[in-house]
Amino acid sequence: MTSRPATPGRTDTIDVLVVDDDFMVAKVHRAFVERVEPFRVVGAAGTGEEAVTAVDALRPDLVLLDLHLPDVFGLDVIPRLRTAGHDCDVMVVSAAREAETVRDAVRHGVVDYLLKPFESEELRTRLERYADRRGRLLGTIVRGQADVDRVLAGAAAPGSAAPALPKGMSVETAELVERALRAADGTLSATECAALTGVSRVSARRYLEYFHSVGRAEVSLRYGVAGRPERRYRFREAPPGMRRDGEARAQ
Repeated sequence: MTSRPATPGRTDTIDVLVVDDDFMVAKVHRAFVERVEPFRVVGAAGTGEEAVTAVDALRPDLVLLDLHLPDVFGLDVIPRLRTAGHDCDVMVVSAAREAETVRDAVRHGVVDYLLKPFESEELRTRLERYADRRGRLLGTIVRGQADVDRVLAGAAAPGSAAPALPKGMSVETAELVERALRAADGTLSATECAALTGVSRVSARRYLEYFHSVGRAEVSLRYGVAGRPERRYRFREAPPGMRRDGEARAQ
């Protein structure tokens, strides 16, 4: 287990524990997290036992949890944390893509589930969405049923409704990218999207990954002669009865 002491006087940060049995992967994930405000990594663990010990010592707000650990299956760590009285949130980061594993993760109350391998922007989108949801939940004062409903809506599973855009993203650019996705004959790459919309390739990729994270775009890989495979995106319609801003249509 590796850790660093908390910074005195910092109360606005979201402390993260990275759990992965591969030291180099944990190092990469740590670097990804620390690029996103207000997150900071306070420690790393390579086994389930180390994860429980680290949560006891470091009291993180969020645990990035791999599932294929050398001593236990990652999801089995969560009940141990709850029994010990820890209410930290858990985001699964794993290559495990079996439907039953995903269902078990949901039953264990994870806040998100990100498949490996992924790009830093995919994790950024989920962290920013988590920070926004966490801030709204922590700031809620329950005076009546409407307040309870807002809390439950804020905790809804990803994809059940389109959440507010993450910090740093604009509605205008999102609409521009969405129009390009809708108009595409087949799939669209970030480079092609940038050329169509006039935004940078990095920005186009970030918005495309956002649409993917909320279930509004499908991703496929196109393999070339050499180099990394190209990620290509196809627009997916919102669920019936839901508006693009995530609110139910008037009946």
